[in-house]
Amino acid sequence: MSLQSPLGRFLGHGSAKEGAHHWWMQRVSALALIPLTLWFVWAIAGIEDLQDQAAVVAWMSGAFNGIALILLIIAVTYHSMLGVQVVVEDYVHGATKVITMIILQLAHIVLSVAGIYSVIIISLGAG
Repeated sequence: MSLQSPLGRFLGHGSAKEGAHHWWMQRVSALALIPLTLWFVWAIAGIEDLQDQAAVVAWMSGAFNGIALILLIIAVTYHSMLGVQVVVEDYVHGATKVITMIILQLAHIVLSVAGIYSVIIISLGAG
């Protein structure tokens, strides 16, 4: 007994087979965000004066902090992109869906690159 519809059996098409990978990537990115977010909160709390730009720049200039911030930016934007994609796939239809997906993915890429660039520039002292 098959769980496919008669039309699906006739056409030989089943599921798109991408849902499981997407689901796993959402979970993996969420797991990566747990230690990164805990580190970020702990590290920010350890800065003496958050109002002092020099103190924050000095904190970001540390190799570990700069790398961890870049990893946090990547994980947050990737996790966000996956979540927004699910919402668009479920609630937006037609040509609007494709256009919305392209715009949202480009926006996530731009935000990610801008964040990484900012951390690198500040860490190297060029800002």
